[in-house]
Amino acid sequence: DRDTDKKRIEELLEEKMVLEIAQKQSMNESAHLGWELEQLSKSTDLADSEKSFVFELNECASSRILKLEKDNQSLQNTIQELRDASLTSRESTLKFGELEKENQQLSKKIEKLQNQIEKEKQSNQDLETLSEELIKDKEQLQVIMETLKADKDRQIKDLKQENDHL
Repeated sequence: DRDTDKKRIEELLEEKMVLEIAQKQSMNESAHLGWELEQLSKSTDLADSEKSFVFELNECASSRILKLEKDNQSLQNTIQELRDASLTSRESTLKFGELEKENQQLSKKIEKLQNQIEKEKQSNQDLETLSEELIKDKEQLQVIMETLKADKDRQIKDLKQENDHL
């Protein structure tokens, strides 16, 4: 039973490390997307509503990251509790049932974290798509502004010629 518990703890620690790596990658992607959106909002003169929308998306991504960090901390605490329980199980075989329950709970928490990571990846993809759309909108607005400027310059020229003619 002790050997089985030790093996299970090692497996859970490996799974935890994989989840931590995935979480860090997700957090890096979120931070990078947030930075890109921030740069985009600084470089364009979009309407205030679009800027606030980008800001809300950044806040939403940040809150998701914080939630994942809290869940990860909870997972680390559970693993530590599992280690402590494993040590006490040497003294009493009655603790085995409790360890099994904790293992099941830990497995459920790991599954939840994996689901949250998948949701975060989807959210990051959505943010990337939004960023691309905003860039396209910016380019369209720049083309429109250039066209309007050219029309304005032409009208000014025409009015000057008419004025000189008069």
